[in-house]
Parts: sequence; C-alpha cells; structure tokens
Amino acid sequence: MHNAISDVSGIKVGHYTDTEGITGCTVILCEQGAVAGVDVSGSAPGTRETELLHPGHSVEKVHAILLSGGSAFGLDAAGGVMKYLEERGVGHETSAGVVPIVPAAILYDINIGSRKARPGVSEGYQACLAASSAEVAEGCVGAGTGATVGKFLGMKRATKGGLGTASQQLAKGVVVAALIVVNAFGDVVEPKTGKIIAGTRHPRGKCFLSTSELFKGDQFKRALLFSTCNTTIGVVATNARLTKEQVNRLARTAHAGIARSIDPCSTVYDGDVLFALSLGERGLHFDAVGSAAAEVVATAITRAILQAETIGGVPAARDLAW
Repeated sequence: MHNAISDVSGIKVGHYTDTEGITGCTVILCEQGAVAGVDVSGSAPGTRETELLHPGHSVEKVHAILLSGGSAFGLDAAGGVMKYLEERGVGHETSAGVVPIVPAAILYDINIGSRKARPGVSEGYQACLAASSAEVAEGCVGAGTGATVGKFLGMKRATKGGLGTASQQLAKGVVVAALIVVNAFGDVVEPKTGKIIAGTRHPRGKCFLSTSELFKGDQFKRALLFSTCNTTIGVVATNARLTKEQVNRLARTAHAGIARSIDPCSTVYDGDVLFALSLGERGLHFDAVGSAAAEVVATAITRAILQAETIGGVPAARDLAW
C-alpha cells in the first residue's frame, strides 16, 4: 500500500507539471474500464463528459479521468488522453472502432504564473506516458501545480494549495482511495479540531483569517472583487463492486470529506467536482465504503496542503514561520 489512489488495482496515475507556467494536469487511467459516477456541488464547475455518468445513460464505464489546470482551456488536455488510449485500442466499442471515455474537470489557476500556460492535447498525452501504479507524487505537481486556497482578500493573501492522495484497506480486501486537487476559495482546516492550516493570511499578523467569519461580517463586496473561479476537484476509487447508481451516490457521500476539511466549501465561487470509480468485484456494505470515502477525501485534502511548496510568490503553509 502506498497510501494513494494507485492502491486500487487497475489504476495508474500520471502527472504533467509546468513549473514555469505554474500549471499542469493529472490523469487517472483505468484502462480496463471502471463504473463511474460524479457529483458536482460547486456553482462554478468546468467539466467534460459528466452527463453520461448519471444513471439512465447508456455508457457504463470510463477509461480515464482527467484533472487539469488552465481553467476551461485545460479541458483540451482530455484530447491527449483519448489519443493515448485510442492508440492502445482502449475505449467504448462502436461499429467504427473504440471511443475512449474520458470525463474531466478543471481548476482556475491562470491567476498565478503565466496566463498563457495551459495544458492541452500534448500535455494530456505526456501525463499518460508518465502514468504508473507506483507511489503518487503529491503537492505542487500535475493539476495541483497552480492550486491556491484562502482567496477572500485576493492572491496577495492566499496560501498555496496542491494535490494529495490517500487510501484505506477495509474488510474483505476492499480498498477505498482518493486523489484530490485543492484550489478552494475558503480555508483548509484540520478535520478533528477545525483549526485552519491554510487560508487567507492576515494582512498585519502572523495568523489566518476565517473566511466564514469574514462572510458573516458582511464582507461580500470585498470578496466579489477577488472572486476568480476556484474549485476542489478529485476522484474517489474502490475495488468494491458498485452499480452505476451506487457509484454516483458514493461521489455524493465522499463530499462529506470536503465539508470536514474546507470551510466554507462549495461556495458560489467554487466549482467542486468529485468523480467516483468502481473497479473489481469485492463485496462490502455500501455505507462502509462511503464512510471510508469521506475519510480518505479529508486526508487527501490535508496532505495536499502539507505537501505543497511555495511557488509564484504564494507561500506554502509549511514555509510560514508562525
């Protein structure tokens, strides 16, 4: 076990990282196919191929999930993932050949680094070439390269976000894991204590301000000045056997992990999206899987912050001398 989403058999993870442009993308490959669902809880999402994941639609399985920076421009990187899969004969079977199914979600990171740096077809393809089932790099890599949190007072008072992953092994050999990219408008908190570990930095003190308290103080006009799009996006995966209805419910249930770790979450300034994947045939009660999913999401969010580093003038939590 690597304490990563790659602990779910059949999953490979690959990153493309642009440290100069401060952006990137991450691909979660499941080439044998995975039953997939999605839950969108933020008001400003940027997505692709999410509608077909809902129950009642004919396509049952996906072959990869793409998470990308670059705002809506970054959705182009999914074309590179499709190219990679098509070359290997992986995709949904049609009379004219395979069509890879690659849902995607993006985050807004063009306010850090170069606005013209955004992942495209080539970068998505490179992420696939780098994919493996080994240990997963965390922090300011892949889609987490340009992620930031705590932006109520703008980027000048923000803290660095990033990418994190975590897993749990349950009874009967069931594994539940998550990979999350944290680019939230609000603050990241320690789930058990509620202590802010990354967020809006106080202009005149060595501490964080509470975004929730700032909202309560009728500071909405100030927030609107800096309300560039934000988001927490990610993937929950398990080797438990789930139906399409159940895997969509798992995506919704896993959002509890975001609520435990980000305050406030899923605001009108966020585009929070969680995908869920079911690979394998192991059986376990759904609530056990759902409970673990919320826990690994919360852990992955914390790890994204603790593994992040200072980039583009935005300090990481671990570099703040408080």
